[in-house]
Amino acid sequence: MLHDPSHKPEITEEVEIKLKQKEKDLLKKLGEQIAEISSDPINKSRVDLWTNLNDLKSKRPMVWINEIPWHEMDFEGELTLQTEHPWARDLETKLRREIYQWKHMPGDMIVNSHIECPLVIHSTDFGILEDVDIVKTNADNDVVSRHYNIQIKDMDDLDKIQMPKLTHLEKATNYHFETMNDIFKGIIPVKKVGQTHIWFTPWDFLIRWWGIQEAMMDLVLRPDMVHAFVDRMVDAWMVELDQFVAGNYLSLDNNNTRIGSGGYGYVSELPGKDFDPEHVKPQNMWGCSNAQIFSEVSPEMHWEFAMKHDRKWLERWGLTYYGCCEPLDRKVHLLDRIPNLRKVSVSPWCNTDKIINEIGTKYVMSRKPSPAIFAMGNWDPDQAEKELREFMVKTEGQCHVELIMKDISTVNFKPQRLWEWEKIAMKVAEDYMI
Repeated sequence: MLHDPSHKPEITEEVEIKLKQKEKDLLKKLGEQIAEISSDPINKSRVDLWTNLNDLKSKRPMVWINEIPWHEMDFEGELTLQTEHPWARDLETKLRREIYQWKHMPGDMIVNSHIECPLVIHSTDFGILEDVDIVKTNADNDVVSRHYNIQIKDMDDLDKIQMPKLTHLEKATNYHFETMNDIFKGIIPVKKVGQTHIWFTPWDFLIRWWGIQEAMMDLVLRPDMVHAFVDRMVDAWMVELDQFVAGNYLSLDNNNTRIGSGGYGYVSELPGKDFDPEHVKPQNMWGCSNAQIFSEVSPEMHWEFAMKHDRKWLERWGLTYYGCCEPLDRKVHLLDRIPNLRKVSVSPWCNTDKIINEIGTKYVMSRKPSPAIFAMGNWDPDQAEKELREFMVKTEGQCHVELIMKDISTVNFKPQRLWEWEKIAMKVAEDYMI
């Protein structure tokens, strides 16, 4: 995530990275495993399948798992970190999780034949952070209960939202790049990568500063104020995007980058005919938006206070994705107004008959099965399969579907449940070849 409303982004120190030889050796071994995995021919066949899906020429439903409760997933020490340097631990975490997912629950995941070295880009952010009281049931779980303290009360608070400023910390990027090349030389290439897909969702931020009840009431009582704050948030993101373009800090996402709240971005229409490989622009990439808090808001208000504002952002991108947890079954008629729309979230709270009937083959349906099944006292694989098949049978094998298991807050410390779900989902996907 480019921005996190819970904390201000820290400025990375521009210092040389000095690792112990045993740390380098460990990372090399993990790099060797990544190189071996990436050479598996199944990666190429999955690229073709994802591309077909996003081209609206799908061969079968695609399967991917994301937002995993990693603190519950360790099995026989496969995720136990052994490095000590903070930078090395971050890299080790990434590599171990990628290897783990490939081994136990790959679905249609794809592993690159290179290691990414992200550009170290600092944003001053939006100038306002959530003021929140947190209750945890598990100290290691990122999923917590929050009570937000109100910071937006009237128009005088508009200036609290500031325009971000970007800085590329080139020395830090080069230190990271040099260290990674030293570790993985002769094993797997290292590639510098800028900002790829941007999670654009103004209401996810506003609601944390405004309060849910207060914001929903103000849609009716103070609509002009709501418009002003949403406009301010959109402008802030646009100002930042202009800096990404000017600095040449963007990288393509028509690859195994997650798009919106769905799956991968492989598609033949991007980067497009106007593509300059030396300078990636938004029109070469995917955009997205959503308004999750608008689940119970009328279609008219959803358009007026979210989608209409988002258009200014969405029209800049080559293709777009819309939605997340909010049910869109009553709002499908609004989707046609979204520029370059290709993928739509179909959350567990949708009326599936209605949304399948109305979307048909027009867009990719990014279906999110409910993760609640993993939290039950007794794991029921038959029920898991039943839920998947109930959705797929309604598509009559004609629609373009990706099955995205996400928002998994717990598997009851039984990782095998998620491994088994992956096998079930892949079996269902194979049974619904188009």
